[in-house]
Amino acid sequence: MTSLPVLEPAVDTACCPPAAPALGAAEAVGTAAVFKALADPNRLRLLSIVKAAESGESCVCDLTEPLDLGQPTVSHHLKILVDAGLLHREKRGTWAYYSLVPGALERIGELLESL
Repeated sequence: MTSLPVLEPAVDTACCPPAAPALGAAEAVGTAAVFKALADPNRLRLLSIVKAAESGESCVCDLTEPLDLGQPTVSHHLKILVDAGLLHREKRGTWAYYSLVPGALERIGELLESL
């Protein structure tokens, strides 16, 4: 009995360009946290209010009325935005002041482009 030669499978690299690196697990968790923070209408409004402030920052005491929410609820939303790296919190006496993290909005655009 004659054995047949073993043929190597044909690989056509011209039809399939190399895939871009996939989003890593840790990076996906961080990206999801940002998108989850942005997925709430009240948090989007808070970002908008803080961004539009003439001084570049807003006191938590000024953020309850525009949203018609209680202070604990507003503070909860602000904490999520801080934890997602979108807002910076500075405590002054009994009040907390919030400002946009420099480059945070640009980073959101970069996150979308990287997918």
